[in-house]
Amino acid sequence: MREEEIEKLRGVIRDCVSKHLYSSAIFFADKVAAITKDPADIYMQAQALFLGRHFRRAFHLLNASQIVLRDLRFRYLAAKCLEELKEWDQCLLMLGDEKLDEHGNAYDIKDNSAMYLDKDGEDREINISSAIYFLRGKAYEALENRAKARQWYKAAIKADPLCYEALECLIENHMLTCEEETSLFSSLQFGPEDGWLSSFYSCLIKKNYKENVVEAKFKELGKESSKTNLSSQSFMRALKDNTDLLACKAEYYHQSGEYQKCFELTSGLLEKDPFHLKCIVVHLAAAMELGQSNELYLMASSLVKDHPQKALSWFAVGCYYYCIKKYDQSRRYFSKATSLDGTFAPAWIGFGNAYAVREEGDQAMSVYRTAARLFPGCHLPTLYIGMEYMRTHSFRLAEQFIMQAKAICPADPLVYNELGVVACHKKEYNQAVWWFDKTLALIPNPLTEMWEPTVVNLAHAYRKLKMFHEAISYYEKALTLSTKSLSTYAGLAYTYHLQDNFSDAITYYHKALWLKPDDPFCSEMLNVALADECRQGIDPKLDLR
Repeated sequence: MREEEIEKLRGVIRDCVSKHLYSSAIFFADKVAAITKDPADIYMQAQALFLGRHFRRAFHLLNASQIVLRDLRFRYLAAKCLEELKEWDQCLLMLGDEKLDEHGNAYDIKDNSAMYLDKDGEDREINISSAIYFLRGKAYEALENRAKARQWYKAAIKADPLCYEALECLIENHMLTCEEETSLFSSLQFGPEDGWLSSFYSCLIKKNYKENVVEAKFKELGKESSKTNLSSQSFMRALKDNTDLLACKAEYYHQSGEYQKCFELTSGLLEKDPFHLKCIVVHLAAAMELGQSNELYLMASSLVKDHPQKALSWFAVGCYYYCIKKYDQSRRYFSKATSLDGTFAPAWIGFGNAYAVREEGDQAMSVYRTAARLFPGCHLPTLYIGMEYMRTHSFRLAEQFIMQAKAICPADPLVYNELGVVACHKKEYNQAVWWFDKTLALIPNPLTEMWEPTVVNLAHAYRKLKMFHEAISYYEKALTLSTKSLSTYAGLAYTYHLQDNFSDAITYYHKALWLKPDDPFCSEMLNVALADECRQGIDPKLDLR
């Protein structure tokens, strides 16, 4: 057969693959490979077999070839076949022996003769070594060696920043702390044309920041692109409305406690792309915080119908039951989500919270400890362990775990709030004031109702220090955030009472009792304030006998 005819057949094979006619592709690739014996044609046949899900046959074909251990493409595709067959140890053996140096860069300790039979080179390619490192990381993660998996994912993204999947695994599986993420990002070597990618990646890392990192980074990039050609500017304008970027912004709003803004943004995104899974997770979390039980029910029903094998679907069902306070059912569905995907962090957090809300501390702690082990870059399980210890008055242990959470994510205001609460319990009120001030400094302005307890706690701490004017100022600030807090009215009334301002004290005791008429503290202190006001109104020189 002439070379022109063979080349036409190769074109037919490529066209079959592009049209997903894999059986046809396998048929013609087999014939071409039999005629030419060319390694490139054998590789094309193996690719067709792989895409047609004939993994065992594809592996046998590759393994039987004499260059499988010398051509990185052959070795990588053979390892991919073993990945699909879940033969993880064999997959690692096929990928070869490589080690990491002290900087996290990989080097081959045995075979320096590996080659890579590249294709025509018309398109920009991801480094084959990066793909191999990523697959090695997946194999280690499947073997539950998460420490090595993390190392190889880092090596993959360092070898080629275009290997987005490696970065996604590190971020979505919470494998890195805030500091480690920042360090990794700064070590990436982006090409001169990848300025947009650098800014995009910076939006994906931890979002517990005071300023809106997402908007700030892209404003900065917009300034840079204005110095370049018109096509680059239009490219950046298009990216500003990209669903992945807006999902990052929604996640930032959620972590900042701006649940309404988050919910509105994710609702708009899901109208454009109803199956954007990352956006769905954030949307569910915001809906649960806002008590949107109808939305949760509709989302859960749709997800279970369309994706019954995904952990996200049953997580949504758990969120719905948690929202309507049916915690036993929510716990059951969160547990099901973790069994379907053990690396789905939101399900583990929900599972633990469903125990904690019923004050089933031992079970909650067990779940949180598992989550802390699985997700070393997520500070929430460690923080919740500390909160559970605080609930049982083990304040030293509580402080220890909350400080660990602070080390993992030093920019989350909730961590500092809990440290302030611990300090209050330990009667270290000066320290408590410092922690609460730090909390408020990290929260984006304006404050939302979510942070009203922090403002009240700060007022309580000032009152304990007998700094009554500061305490009254923060109580009044708390009332601008919420007018339905018994603690705020009671604290304000008691502060006025301590200042011998009985008239204002009585007013606020009455407001507190309007919220909860049977509150024993306010009822008793109202009687005391009334008696004190009566005594104050009597001239001490007047003898009434």
